[in-house]
Amino acid sequence: MWADNETSEDLLGFKVHADLLINIINDDSVLPITIGVFGDWGSGKSSILQIVKEEFDKEDDKDSLCIYFNGWTFEGYDDAKAALLNSILKELEDNKKISAEIKDTIKEKTKKLWRSVDWIRGAGMVMKNVALPAVSAYFTGGFSLLPFAVQRLTEWGESPEKIIEKLKSEEGQETFKAFVRESKEGDKNSVNAVAEFRKDFAELLEATSFKRLVVIIDDLDRCSPERIIENLEAIKLFLNVPKTAFIIGADPRIVKYAIEHKYKNNKEIEEDNNRIVIDYLEKLIQLPYSLPRLSESEVETYISMLICKKEVGDIKFKNVLDEFKKYRTTNKYSAFGLSNFEKILEAQEFGKVKDNVITIPALVPLITNSLYGNPRQIKRFLNTYTIRKRLAEIASLQSFNDAVLAKMMILEYSEPKLFKKIFEWQIVQDGVPKEITEIEELCKEKGIDDVILEIKDTDFKEWSKPKIIKWFQIEPLLSGVDLRDYYWIARDKLENSITATSMIPPVVRALFNELLPDNMTATVTKLLLTEKFQSLSDIEKDAFFNLLSSNLKRNPQQKRLYDIFNVMTEEKIENTVYHYIETLKIISVSDIEPAIGTRLADFKGEPEIGPFLNDYFKDGKSKASKAFNLKK
Repeated sequence: MWADNETSEDLLGFKVHADLLINIINDDSVLPITIGVFGDWGSGKSSILQIVKEEFDKEDDKDSLCIYFNGWTFEGYDDAKAALLNSILKELEDNKKISAEIKDTIKEKTKKLWRSVDWIRGAGMVMKNVALPAVSAYFTGGFSLLPFAVQRLTEWGESPEKIIEKLKSEEGQETFKAFVRESKEGDKNSVNAVAEFRKDFAELLEATSFKRLVVIIDDLDRCSPERIIENLEAIKLFLNVPKTAFIIGADPRIVKYAIEHKYKNNKEIEEDNNRIVIDYLEKLIQLPYSLPRLSESEVETYISMLICKKEVGDIKFKNVLDEFKKYRTTNKYSAFGLSNFEKILEAQEFGKVKDNVITIPALVPLITNSLYGNPRQIKRFLNTYTIRKRLAEIASLQSFNDAVLAKMMILEYSEPKLFKKIFEWQIVQDGVPKEITEIEELCKEKGIDDVILEIKDTDFKEWSKPKIIKWFQIEPLLSGVDLRDYYWIARDKLENSITATSMIPPVVRALFNELLPDNMTATVTKLLLTEKFQSLSDIEKDAFFNLLSSNLKRNPQQKRLYDIFNVMTEEKIENTVYHYIETLKIISVSDIEPAIGTRLADFKGEPEIGPFLNDYFKDGKSKASKAFNLKK
């Protein structure tokens, strides 16, 4: 099994990306700079950032201080700016690279900045609009608070009475007094306060003798839209502060969702929403750097390296990793696999690795295509594959072929609908469906384009995608193979595909949440689905369907979930009808509201879903059935 988290151990050859970022940051002429390391969920961003931090943390680098900040772990903190500043100042006070002689100077200079943190935290408690005159008068005798402090206070309630009760606590009074004190000293506006903060912070950095401060902000795309914006606004505090470099790791689609969310109620801005999003990002991030998806040779290398490490252990794997690093300096295009391992490992260790890797190279093109070269998805695929192999061994399944298991899992992962179709075929044919033999015969010794033309004229037209044809053509062939054992160990996933049980990609959850408001019109729903759903990868689309389906099964009376399915059905979005039908099969007709039955009646004449709905509502007893059948 492999842990699903970031690591500085480079099995992908991604150090080249980290080295590039380090090279840029070490160029004093480009500082200050903000770099965006962009990539899909699970693409390896965090691992690259860990490598960057590890390099800057080396004791022989006396010129750099690197701070790692995980935005997601501070999700519950009352103010993101204060959380970030707190982390930076704490590190500056305690870092081992700072000599004892200047530590007292550093602590003295941080005192004023700590007060700024208190002020920002107090004044930044602003999410909900509330009536504050009573609060201001209660604590200040009528003294006027800063404009940006008097607008709102967050998480303390929506009435002055609730806020006053919270502020009576020792922590509340200290927080409130912090920004009152700053106001009394000069009634500074927020712009001047930020300018002074930058000046104070620049002086602090100068006193440390560091040539550069590198701040890594990771997991931004796991945060809520509000917290993403808070983190971005926190970074703005440091814009143009000399000697600073910020590196932000995120899925750019999620950041764009957050910016759109920030301006969603501003009608003037909404009219040119796309331009606003682009401008916001360009002003904040001077250098966007997008990670490429893994190539086939990189996927083969990654899988081979993961398996090798598991089989030989950390100590012996170190030699393999060292050789891999050398290999990558001269060869960036070929796979590093069995032939390389054989030269490094002893015969016994190599034998164990070979037994587990031998089926992989033939399947790599399919794995690459189906999992979109995504390291996290690959690792999860391998974890499930390993669990199922162990289950087959424990259950003493006879004639069990690991290559067949891997091939079946690729279909399960990338095309759950077709995976279930084969299940339905084999269950009534003693595990050996004749349909597989027929399709394999159509695919035999022909080019993909020729097969597509031929298969579209048969009952198997839904199998005509190029990647599915490749799946049929690749060894091992499945004609005559008894598939019952393979479906027996996958039986817990037949209802929900692997992607349903995996963590939902943030971009999918963001789109789902954006579509949820009950008052959203059908026009806006269509627009969102056209612009955002269709741009998702196949894996992300499946994850969306699974999320929508599982929510509807748990909440069969939530009308909005049917609305989303209905619009997707009307727009003829691929695989919608299949997922809609499979979801309705689990829901009792008696749990459906009559209005939903009336709406579903619009699809009576549709060739795919119509026959199912007519049968589904045929009882005529429930209110929904009566509503469905009444509508002509």
